[in-house]
This record gives sequence, structure tokens and C-alpha cells, in this order.
Amino acid sequence: MMRHDLTSAARAVVLCALACAVAAAQVSRRGGADSPNGAPPPDYPAPVEGDYVIRDFHFRSGETLPELKLHYTTVGTPVRDAAGVVRNAVLIMHGTGGTGRAFLRPQFAGVLFSRGGLLDATKYFIILPDAVGHGASSKPSDGLHARFPHYGYRDMVEAQYRLLTEELGVNHLRLAMGTSMGGMQTWLWGETYPEFMDALMPLASLPTEIAGRNRMMRRMITDSIRNDPEWQGGEYKHEPRGLTSAIYTLILMVSSPLQWQKQAPTRAAADKLFDGMVANYLKQFDANDMLYQFDASRDYDPAPDLEKIRAPLVAVNSADDEVNPPELGLMEREIKRVRRGRYVLIPTSDETRGHGTHSLPAVWQRHLKKLLDASGR
Repeated sequence: MMRHDLTSAARAVVLCALACAVAAAQVSRRGGADSPNGAPPPDYPAPVEGDYVIRDFHFRSGETLPELKLHYTTVGTPVRDAAGVVRNAVLIMHGTGGTGRAFLRPQFAGVLFSRGGLLDATKYFIILPDAVGHGASSKPSDGLHARFPHYGYRDMVEAQYRLLTEELGVNHLRLAMGTSMGGMQTWLWGETYPEFMDALMPLASLPTEIAGRNRMMRRMITDSIRNDPEWQGGEYKHEPRGLTSAIYTLILMVSSPLQWQKQAPTRAAADKLFDGMVANYLKQFDANDMLYQFDASRDYDPAPDLEKIRAPLVAVNSADDEVNPPELGLMEREIKRVRRGRYVLIPTSDETRGHGTHSLPAVWQRHLKKLLDASGR
């Protein structure tokens, strides 16, 4: 049997936790976020969790799953207009290896969801799904291991759409946004369902096929696991050593050179920080789940259909993002094809955290405000 001693919350660690290299606030499985250090409780409605089972889900690979479970968290209440259209729903999609509940951390929810915040959850209906293969949604480590269907980003977006429309009764989005993988899925949402939302905000992403170093880094992760004899075709009894190599690549992939130099200014400090991160994430990741999560990006390429996007869109990246380095010039080229698109590049500063800047709205929320103002009804 494969190891199953990890909690779903542990397996659902997000990339931003690696990128920020800080201890994230723990989140209660039953109600709202815990209050760290005796701080006041969150100033927004208590989160509600649920599961939606899609029967006989067909993946683009040709594989099927009799029951595909999507776990989700919502905050707030939907509001409909006279025609029955939901006008206050906000979909937020997480990054690779993450979970929707990660957005309940104080540095995100405390900034955006609290009373008076840009996404005040007493006014908005916030939807935080666990993507296919992540968190408490259906994933390889549930039991199918390497027999789990090989899902891609477009499968994940379709499942999210069905969750909204079939389970939650949401027929329109005020805003669709996401971080990293969720940012990439935001582009797909915009061109697949162009009339479904008022605004789009992809964070830490590029609207092009994953290629170059980005693709190679993902291959380093997947090959480290798949080529390890201990992986045993996904039927390992303990995590294969290849998982450690995969984590090495992942840590570098989401690193913040400026912040890590400040955190670890000596050789001894760097060794201690590195060893601590590796040990921590070895406890939290499952090899099969990680393999599938990074392989899922193989079908991502929104570039051919960017002209289909109708809603106002603001794409936000940070200059110290090693996953989407600005010197490639890809965003500047492709954003011109988005009818109502705008690109914001945040300069490297003491506030940015490399790729993990995507989960720090205090850094980029002014751009969200402009988008909401420009797309308001």
C-alpha cells in the first residue's frame, strides 16, 4: 500500500508557501481561519466547505472517472438581480500543489475579504475550489495512484465551471482570478466562457504554451519521480527518493533571491534554511500527486484564442518571478491581442517575494481596484 498518513491539508501545500518561505497561518477545517497570536478573529463570514461529485466525467485524454469529487470553500452569500443573474460571485483559483483554503490565510483573506476590503465577503460571494488532483478533491493518492486519469488544465477548468453552474447555481462571475496555475486557468476561463464574467485577473502567469526553462523545470520534477526505480509505477510503499530531487527543483523554481539572501546571509544560515524547507515539504508532498500536478500543464496554451477574451483583464506579474521572468517579453507581445487587456509588472522590492508575490494582495491590490472600477456595472 502507498503511504496515506498525511492529512489532505498537508498534501495541499501551495507554492506560495515555498516562495514566501514563512510559516503560514493554520486554517480550521470546521469554520473560519484560526486567529494567530491572539489576534482578532477574521472580519468576514465563516467559510463553508462542501463537495460536489460529477458523475462519469470524461477527460480530454479519453479517460473517464465514474465519480469526480470537487471540494470547495465559499465565503459570503450569492446575490441575484431581478433576472436571476448572480452579480457578486468571485472565483479564485490556486496554484500547483495548492488548495482553495490557502486563500483564507491572513495575508490574503485579511486584506481582501474583510469588511471594507476590495472583495468584502459581506458583499461578495467568494468561491475557492480545490482543483482536480489537489487538496480534498479527487487525486491519485486517494487510491488509483498512477491509474488515475491524466488530467490537464482544460479538464480542471471544465470541472470548475460545472461546480459553479451545477452545484452552486452561479451563472455569472463578477471576477475570475487566480495565482500561478490558477492564473493560467484564468486565461482559459476568459476565452472558453467569454460572456461568463465581468473581469479577469491572472497573477504570476503567461498566456503562452509552457516552454523553455519553465517546461524544463517541470520535466525535472516529473522525471525525478517517474525515473526513480522506487516509484514502482506509482505503487510505492514509501515515498521514492526522487521526490526529494523534485522538491529541490521546486524550491529553486519559486525562489526569491533577494529575500533568501536577506534570510540566509551566511553559508550556515543558507544550509539551515534549505534543510528545513526540504524536511518540511518531504512530510507534506505525495509523489504521485506531485507528478500529476506538474504534468497537467502539458495542454496549456491559451495563445491561439486570446482574441476571444471579452472581459476587461489585468495581468499582474512581479519582476523577481523566476517562473515567469519578464526578460522573455512574452506578456508584452501577447497582451496586445487581448481586446481590453492590460499588463502590470511589479518591480522587485522589499515587498515582493518572487513567484509568491501572487499571494500578497497588499502589493498588487491597487491594480485590482482599478479593474473592479473599470468593469463595474
